[in-house]
Amino acid sequence: MLKMKKNVLKITAVLGLTTVLLNSCGPKENTPLVYFPDMYFPVAYDPLMKAQDAYSDHENEIPAFVKNNFATGLSPVEGSVAQNKDGVFEEGLLPKTPDEYNAGYDASKTVTASPLNPANAAKDLERGKGLFEKTCAACHGVGGDGQGPIVQSGAFSGVPNYADRDITVGSVHYVITNGRNAMGSYAGQLNAGDRWRVAMYVMNAFKKGAAAPAAATTAAAPAKSETMTTETKK
Repeated sequence: MLKMKKNVLKITAVLGLTTVLLNSCGPKENTPLVYFPDMYFPVAYDPLMKAQDAYSDHENEIPAFVKNNFATGLSPVEGSVAQNKDGVFEEGLLPKTPDEYNAGYDASKTVTASPLNPANAAKDLERGKGLFEKTCAACHGVGGDGQGPIVQSGAFSGVPNYADRDITVGSVHYVITNGRNAMGSYAGQLNAGDRWRVAMYVMNAFKKGAAAPAAATTAAAPAKSETMTTETKK
């Protein structure tokens, strides 16, 4: 008798669970209240077309979209990384094979000046310094000695001292762009012009060999002398 009661309870439980599961898979004409309909009914926006709400009849009047003729593809946020604002890089020049990489690296060593305007060297070096300290110093160290905090922690080793390396501003830029050995490419973190600025800073701070800053310094010298002469006359 007891065994029969247990069997009846088991059968009842199975039937009840089956009923619940079947009901949960039924039609959804009467869906419950949805608090975040844009997540429940996801719609991919065409960036060049007016955005439409799939769950509402009202016009989408988001100010940013209205200002952009209702297109959802807005312009980049101010301060975001531009792809190639300085116009000094071509994607087609990226190496595709190890042979192309090695040939490109050898060729980069012959480049002793950046393509940026030498007249802006002081500003370029200042920006390069800031970018180096934010992006590169964690491994290379603020002194370029390869003793950044990541290396000192023991998490990574083998970062060279710039002073011991046979490098040029071109080869530094090449490695930043394409990576080398354990170092990956930083083309995704630094735009084309900024990669040259960091390379210029490395040469100027740790190798004293950036041709563009030297030219700019020479050009700035007469102005300084003229100022001193004027002050002397006063």
